[in-house]
Amino acid sequence: MTAPEQVDRILLTTAVVLILVAGGLLLARIWRGPSMLDRAISLDVCAALIIAGLGAKSAFARDPFYFSIMLVLAFLGFTGSVGIARFIAVRDRPRTSRPSHPDDTQEGPR
Repeated sequence: MTAPEQVDRILLTTAVVLILVAGGLLLARIWRGPSMLDRAISLDVCAALIIAGLGAKSAFARDPFYFSIMLVLAFLGFTGSVGIARFIAVRDRPRTSRPSHPDDTQEGPR
């Protein structure tokens, strides 16, 4: 094994170890997260970690097969995050009372 191949292997192994550590911390955040927003962000980070793991596997195997899968996962992660953010924004929006019409002050027909 040549020196550049050895450096590549060390860097890829380090990347996989860091991805696994980040995944463990991510699971702790999903489990412990005090709010739904924390859990939603953690799931978005989970999608990013899966993409990073596929990238590391693709680099290790020197196979570009996973690039299209990574692109689709990135798109799904983005749209999922936007959907969750919109859901939380609508759910947490303060309710405003509509101004009453001057004719609505009467209690009913006379």
